[in-house]
Amino acid sequence: MTKIIQETASMLTRDGIRLDADIYRPETSEKLPILLMRQPYGKAIASTVVYAHPRWYASQGYIVVIQDVRGRGTSNGNFELFANEVNDGIDTIDWVSQLPESTGEVGMYGFSYQGMTQLYAAIGKSSALKAIAPAMVGYDLYSDWAYENGAFCLQANLGWAIQLAAETARLQGDDTAYQKLYRASRNLPLSDKIPAQPDILQELAADSFYHQWLTHELPGEYWQNLSPKYLIQDVDLPMLHIGGWFDPYLRGTLHLYRDMAARSKYPQHLIVAPWAHLPWGSKLGMVDYGIEAQNYIDEIQIRWFDHWLKGKDTGLLAEDPVSLFEMGSNQWRYFDKFPENQEKIYYLASDGLAGMICDRGMLWEFEAEESENTFASQDLLLTEATETTEFVNTTDILVHDPWRPVPALGGHASFPGGSCDRSMLDCRSDILTYTSATLEEDLHIVGEVTVELYCEADHPSFDLSVVLSEVYPDGKVLNFTQGYLRMNEQRGSKTSITIPLQATCMKVSQGHALRLSISAACFPAYLVNPGTGQSLLETRLIDAQIITISLHSGESYPSKIILNYYDFN
Repeated sequence: MTKIIQETASMLTRDGIRLDADIYRPETSEKLPILLMRQPYGKAIASTVVYAHPRWYASQGYIVVIQDVRGRGTSNGNFELFANEVNDGIDTIDWVSQLPESTGEVGMYGFSYQGMTQLYAAIGKSSALKAIAPAMVGYDLYSDWAYENGAFCLQANLGWAIQLAAETARLQGDDTAYQKLYRASRNLPLSDKIPAQPDILQELAADSFYHQWLTHELPGEYWQNLSPKYLIQDVDLPMLHIGGWFDPYLRGTLHLYRDMAARSKYPQHLIVAPWAHLPWGSKLGMVDYGIEAQNYIDEIQIRWFDHWLKGKDTGLLAEDPVSLFEMGSNQWRYFDKFPENQEKIYYLASDGLAGMICDRGMLWEFEAEESENTFASQDLLLTEATETTEFVNTTDILVHDPWRPVPALGGHASFPGGSCDRSMLDCRSDILTYTSATLEEDLHIVGEVTVELYCEADHPSFDLSVVLSEVYPDGKVLNFTQGYLRMNEQRGSKTSITIPLQATCMKVSQGHALRLSISAACFPAYLVNPGTGQSLLETRLIDAQIITISLHSGESYPSKIILNYYDFN
């Protein structure tokens, strides 16, 4: 067994800040390429929550450098979220490429913040940086990370802000602050006077990024100055993109992949597994996805870096560049690009009781001829209705009570994530449910899903949460994708509202059914909308209003689900 040597080394940034790193290398006289990870959680952790230990990577014939970013771990300086990662990343690439035991060729790996540091370092366009493997990143920090379709991602953002603040208190030796923040992390403060801005962060982390994210509720210059999307437009590298179907930052992973695939001269590979941000494995939520869903990323990354840093023919580039795990069949599907498939449309219909009885709201698929101008004469494929059934105009009423908001359950934006049984939750009268007839054949959904709704509210602002689930013959209801949207200035409007759902790859089995669940909250994954249209920092807990939403369906207002499907036959 190869002996691994570990040492700690330091470098100085261009402005004189000392950054510390742990270096792992096999005992050999051979010069080796470098794998670099830059992270803010303490270099000893080295993202081992999802990756193999650096010693394993070193044993594959690499010098592995795990560095504490500025102001974290044992590195000097003040930590400011993403503010120094461009220059510090460029300086670090220059430093590690000159390590005497190295070939001078560098690759980077890591997920989340560690994925972001790869993109920032790449801005320097160093000739030493040959390939990267960013996993679960925010390409546009506003729309891919902090906010989803205008709604503040409360649980993820607040939990992360408290974690980083607690680490700052620990580094400063402030036991009192650390204890308070630790307790808050185990029981998030969700009921302070200003719900968006808990007192504990104002008291103990006044300089947290969290306050800036609240202040900048709309996309603009602040976000552009921080977002890789606007900073790496002239950067070109081979990238291994890694995501999870239940990861809150899947939007960023896919946006980065698509942009790079469209303009890069280098191969761009994409892997999306049935994982949340954490964990990466075969079981998530209520589902065991089987042996194929186990975490093989370490071995895949070694194949990737062996090709780009060692010049080995690992066979990777002969394979299809897009690997998507299909939930339901629990097998991998391979494509030459991210699939853009045939559209399938399901229309919403009910007798006005979609919020009272789970099976009263229906999803109908129509086989329409182009000459037809009305829905009434079309055949209904997924119901037992006859050809004479009319697609009548109907309104379902949804009343949102901020005292008892619809709770988050699984999905991509709450913790824990994944597929959970919604059958009890869907019985709530403040959730509208629309269910198809049982499917006559397997349905393979691959890629984007959107919902278009005709609705209006009695307040200036309201939220819509939409969840798409598979209904089992025994009554179990497992969610597999969902979306969330905040609407402002829509009082009295019946215009169509489009809500994008998380991209997915899912087989809904023959004999099962689809269900769309619609509510006006998903708390605490997202802040409860008070209905006032006020800014987040102006809204007090006491200001929250009861909101009545009317959802229209039928011939005049064809609310619907649009999904992409794939024929694997």
